[in-house]
Amino acid sequence: MSRNRGRTGGNTPQDTATPAPVLQGAGIEGFSFVVPTEFVELPSKGLLYPEGHPLHDQETIEIKQLTAKEEDMLTSRTLLKKGVAIERVLESLITDKSIHPDHLLVGDRNAIIIATRVSGYGNEYTTAVTCPSCETKQEYTFDLNEAEIYDGSDVDTLDTRYNEDGTFTVTLPRLQMDVVFRLLTGADEREMTSKLQKKDKRNSHEKLVTQQLRNLIVSVKGETSQEIIDYVIENMPSTDSQHLRMAYKLAAPNVDLTQHFECNECDFEQDMEVPLTADFFWPNR
Repeated sequence: MSRNRGRTGGNTPQDTATPAPVLQGAGIEGFSFVVPTEFVELPSKGLLYPEGHPLHDQETIEIKQLTAKEEDMLTSRTLLKKGVAIERVLESLITDKSIHPDHLLVGDRNAIIIATRVSGYGNEYTTAVTCPSCETKQEYTFDLNEAEIYDGSDVDTLDTRYNEDGTFTVTLPRLQMDVVFRLLTGADEREMTSKLQKKDKRNSHEKLVTQQLRNLIVSVKGETSQEIIDYVIENMPSTDSQHLRMAYKLAAPNVDLTQHFECNECDFEQDMEVPLTADFFWPNR
């Protein structure tokens, strides 16, 4: 499979045509300075946002660097309990206030979050990892600068067609039905997480796949009725379910955090997804 990726790389130089926020206020004139900003490459390159969206056809987004104010948000018990700490941080960091974090595609949000972590605490990310072979728990350091941008172009391998309204159409191999699906936004992701958390913990894993499909599917054979969509989801062969989820994964631009892991105890090696734990924004604590 073609990777169609590029390194997230360093920061794009600040655009001097766009003035950055300046700290001002009574009695602090002597301390006024320009708050540093950077441009983050969007995995979607703005191609999947509709006309009228502030990120339509925009390849980058400007954010200011992490400050103590955002650190307060990340540790606020109230915001963490409500599950909106990251949303508040993104709202504060994005310089264009017409862009709401809820309306960002998940992959673009991930790119901003990773860039924020790198600018705030550096590219080395040390966290606890359990070896898949010997099950030894150990500290392991990943390099966030090795993250790669995936642009979604591999979706052609599953004969998935892009629609002009930003959705995609794929034919289920067993049922031979055309399914139209969309890419998830930050609001979709948070809503899905909230629904799963409210369910009985014993059944949450059983509902994970069907809940994901309900959020993705726009129509089945041209039918948009939720009742029909639910019926198809509940009775869809696993082959079709896996095919649809793979089509979504290949269609969705994102940041690939897969990196090489080598166990310190048993020398087991494999590529793994970098685990994003509480250490991500609070290193060495």
